[in-house]
Amino acid sequence: MTHPSYFDLLDHRALAEAYPLGDAFLERYRGMSRDQLHALKEQRFLRLVARGWEIPFYRRHWGAAGLEPGDIRSLEDAPKIPAYDKSDLMRSIAEHPPLGDFSAPELLSRAPDRPPVVLHTTSGTTGKPQVLLFGPKGREVGNMLVARMARWLGVGADDVVHSVYGHGMINGGHYIREAYTHWTNALFLSAGTGIETRSATQVQLMADFGATVIVGFVDYVRKLAEVAREAGLEPGRDIPVRMIIGHLGTEDRAATEAAWGGARAYDWYGVGDTGAIAAEGPERDGLTIWEDAHHLEICDVDTGRPVARGEAGDMVVTTLYKDDVAPCIRFNTHDVSALRTDSPASGLVFDRLRGFLGRSDNMVKLKGINVFPHAIGAILENRPELTGEYVCHVRRGADLADRMTVTIEHRAPEDGAIAPLAELLRRGLGVEVEVVLVPPGGTAAATQIDVRQKPIRLIDERPKR
Repeated sequence: MTHPSYFDLLDHRALAEAYPLGDAFLERYRGMSRDQLHALKEQRFLRLVARGWEIPFYRRHWGAAGLEPGDIRSLEDAPKIPAYDKSDLMRSIAEHPPLGDFSAPELLSRAPDRPPVVLHTTSGTTGKPQVLLFGPKGREVGNMLVARMARWLGVGADDVVHSVYGHGMINGGHYIREAYTHWTNALFLSAGTGIETRSATQVQLMADFGATVIVGFVDYVRKLAEVAREAGLEPGRDIPVRMIIGHLGTEDRAATEAAWGGARAYDWYGVGDTGAIAAEGPERDGLTIWEDAHHLEICDVDTGRPVARGEAGDMVVTTLYKDDVAPCIRFNTHDVSALRTDSPASGLVFDRLRGFLGRSDNMVKLKGINVFPHAIGAILENRPELTGEYVCHVRRGADLADRMTVTIEHRAPEDGAIAPLAELLRRGLGVEVEVVLVPPGGTAAATQIDVRQKPIRLIDERPKR
């Protein structure tokens, strides 16, 4: 086929059957056993591994670990495959610019029958932005999993969805827009970050169109509530938001809901390489893993070996549906979580996550204690005198000991408020940190909350090795 289009290679009806949404999703996975789910996952996993052997990056990476085609015969063999992370992908790009060699070889061809591809990058939160490549199947199933979450939570034609995910080269805003417009029938306001659409303009748009759902990172979502009030618009009355779907992680759910007049907030998790991995359902009892689409392992941060159920570790993800352009096979996200050990209220067959607990590559060791800066958000929650915004600075003293200062936004920053917060953090983190209080907005320059999808929470000022 000469000049194949995105739609020539996309059978959306077959995809909707393979990765169901709405009532079909609930019916299938409430009636399925773990053995049946395992068989489905294994079939998709082995097809993906076969595709991986066609990709130069995986042939090189797996061969260096002594693997040969045929060594991986079941899902139980997954831990034999060496994991990789962003540093491996960036090395691939440096050695094979500009796209790297982790995608299908035919993609690099300039022939007329080259398959269509969607190119974006990551936000660069943990370094230089990374290339992200999607074929039609991988792209659209990723969109469907976002829509699966939204429809499970009740988003539909009556809703106006306001998105604060960023655009430009960043993947986030684009695929969220595609997910909602292709698969939910809701009206969608693609506002983006504060630098794309000024915050004051955003809240006026929300009022004008009657936004009922906000999607995006909750740090900026909370800020918009304050901007609305400054403009004389009361969240929940002048802007009828009933639901917030964002990355709560360790952030304050209660403060986010209160800021928006009692709207219900729901958490979900995913990264650029994998798309949506897990999401809360209406019961909000953990993040349900889309196990028909992903094989998720929780692995020890130091050894890389799978940990016992309920223990925390790095999330290592295999995206079972990305077998077209750029497979994702045992990608170490370096995001830390743990599997839930209780039974789900939803009745679904899928496992659940506790949620995002921090990043292992942002972990700071203070006096022998592992500290995750993102965990501070949960420690400071439900305190009306705080805005929920904070930033950590880590420095190395003349005695070569590392120390951390936590700068916290306080609505009435006084010296007498420091000691109770310092003690709260000491108990929560297990180690003493210095506390500095600033008025609302005082951390914005450091966190870059107005211009970034993900605010900076850790500024490492230690000498580089």
